Amino acid sequence: MAKIGILTGGGDCPGLNSVIRAVVRKGFKEGYEIIGIRNGWKGLIENNVVTLSFASVSGILPKGGTILGTSRTNPYKKEGDTQKVKDNFKKLGLHALIVVGGEDTLGVAARLIKDGISNIVGVPKTIDNDLSCTDYTFGFDTAINTAMECIDKLHTTAESHHRIIVVEVMGRHAGWIAIEAGIAGGADVILIPELPIDIEEVCGFIKERHQRGKTFSIIVVAEGAKFKEGTLVVQEEKLDEFGHIRLGGIGETLATEIEKRTHYETRVSVLGHIQRGGAPTAFDRVLGTRFGVKAVELVKDKKFSRMAALTGNKIIDVPIEEAVRELKTVDMELYEISKVFFG
Repeated sequence: MAKIGILTGGGDCPGLNSVIRAVVRKGFKEGYEIIGIRNGWKGLIENNVVTLSFASVSGILPKGGTILGTSRTNPYKKEGDTQKVKDNFKKLGLHALIVVGGEDTLGVAARLIKDGISNIVGVPKTIDNDLSCTDYTFGFDTAINTAMECIDKLHTTAESHHRIIVVEVMGRHAGWIAIEAGIAGGADVILIPELPIDIEEVCGFIKERHQRGKTFSIIVVAEGAKFKEGTLVVQEEKLDEFGHIRLGGIGETLATEIEKRTHYETRVSVLGHIQRGGAPTAFDRVLGTRFGVKAVELVKDKKFSRMAALTGNKIIDVPIEEAVRELKTVDMELYEISKVFFG
């Protein structure tokens, strides 16, 4: 019986278990044995695996996170790790490997394909929705719904105390969470990494609201947003294995500037990892399931080096290399729509 391996790498998100479940169920129907690789690429480096069965995936559909665990391990970071990945791929007797991840995890997959492990299929996962070649990644819908619910709750306390509340959401290079959660949550200003922050303009919107009799405002800002001067607020300069600095703090900096310039009491709410947690929405459960089934079909048809993707309402496949070539940033037409409601 041919073996298919599956790993989940990078940041966790709701919907990962729906992909795993779909791969196991569809894989069994097609006559494959499914091997779960624990903790992303780290598991393939250490040969830390588990055989997945119907029992393994029973009841996991509504569960957030990933039953396989995850990590931000980069096998190209430490000398010798890439060879361990290749050796364990052979040792396990894998016919193919399904890689579920975002730009970093699938970026590794693209490099491994060039380096000799060609039997790889990708599944796009990220709450940031910033992978190219797919309209949506699973996990995004749950994240924006979580953020929206938090913004809804912040409206009432902001109004009661007559405060400005700055809501910091995730989004390193792309502001998809900020823009969609902000629109859905009725934010008064939305700030994204794609456009520099004009602090005077932001304060102008707030003052306009107060002149109309509004005594509170909600400002949504993505963690990767920069001020016009190019300032990027970081928690620490230490890089992870993919070269990323740890972001966080733009909300506090922005709130300080707003209060100083407007003299309105301002508070900050950093949503952080709550955006990654919890049960996936129906949309993400269905999308993850469709991606998982498609991944096994790609293996069966020997269409390797491809990634499952959503275009319109159709599941298609695209080259992994093309999907990770550049990030998908916020559609400026959507941002212009959001600006109708600023101030």
